[in-house]
Amino acid sequence: MPDEIAETDTTMTTPQDTPATLGRELRRITAPRTLALLVGVLVLQLGFILSYVGAFHAPRPQHIPISIAAGAQSAHLVEQINGIDGTPLRAHAAADETSARESVTSGDRSAALVMNPHSTTDTLYVASGGGAAVVTAVEQVVGQVESSQHRSATTVDLVPLQAHDARGLTGFYLVIGWIVGGYLVAAAIGVMSGGRVRNLAEAGGRILLVVPYSIVSGLAGALIVDQWLSALTGHFAALWGVGTLLVLSSAVITLFMDALVGTVGIGVTILIFVVLGNPSAGGPYQYDLLPAFWRTIGPFIPNGAGTTAVRDIVYFGGRGIGGPMLCLVAYILIGIIGTLAASAQIGDPRRDEPAAQ
Repeated sequence: MPDEIAETDTTMTTPQDTPATLGRELRRITAPRTLALLVGVLVLQLGFILSYVGAFHAPRPQHIPISIAAGAQSAHLVEQINGIDGTPLRAHAAADETSARESVTSGDRSAALVMNPHSTTDTLYVASGGGAAVVTAVEQVVGQVESSQHRSATTVDLVPLQAHDARGLTGFYLVIGWIVGGYLVAAAIGVMSGGRVRNLAEAGGRILLVVPYSIVSGLAGALIVDQWLSALTGHFAALWGVGTLLVLSSAVITLFMDALVGTVGIGVTILIFVVLGNPSAGGPYQYDLLPAFWRTIGPFIPNGAGTTAVRDIVYFGGRGIGGPMLCLVAYILIGIIGTLAASAQIGDPRRDEPAAQ
């Protein structure tokens, strides 16, 4: 009998030794948690399509600010332009040609129309550095207005794009690169550290690790677009500073989401910076050409704040940069404070206890 038992024992198998079968694998991958993950990915994918196509499929000018200098006719022309269906332009009377030009070079207005009392050919001052798509839209609308009065306008670009900044998109892609680097490094740190942050000390360590990364990343991005490619030149230090803030903002927000909800936080980060942030950033189409939803949220996401900041630094002497900088600093503070608070709330006491003597 003992021999029979022994023989039987040698043939027993554990669940780990059981050969995998298709049915067992299907049951594993259709577990509720796996299905929930797949649904979440699908929602992000469809959100990506909806957000990008929704923002870009039919760009239409809305309330683009322009100055009008037409002497005694200014009030009438302002009323006529503001009365166009859909209000593609928002006209403001200027005292004279000098003030009209200044409103464009300062970035306060996207364009300025100056009427010539001695000719039927007027001058349309624009700033392509503020967005090539906006310039095209203004030219089209002003052209129609001028044609209705049997007049024409010659376009003069007061703030032209730098020689190697094709269609003014360099800043937008630079910002995307910085932001992607920020949330990727935070995600990578999480993976290398064993997943979700587990205590306050670990959260502090991760935050301290992304700070030098952000500085180096900001420096490298500025070197590429300025020193290497000469795409955006003459503002190296300012671009480095903006890049550092952008990388840090996306990194600490990713750390915060990870500490708050774990792996799902990566999806939340993608939703903020990719699904919503990129199409609303004012890159290919500036705010005045985007639908209301994207135009509204754009300035309040680092993508849009960063794109505006880079554009203002390079082309408008840094005027109006206060708002974008405030947005980036706010994200950094929210990310750092949120990460520390969330990690303190969910911390594993066993990891903080001193070793038993």
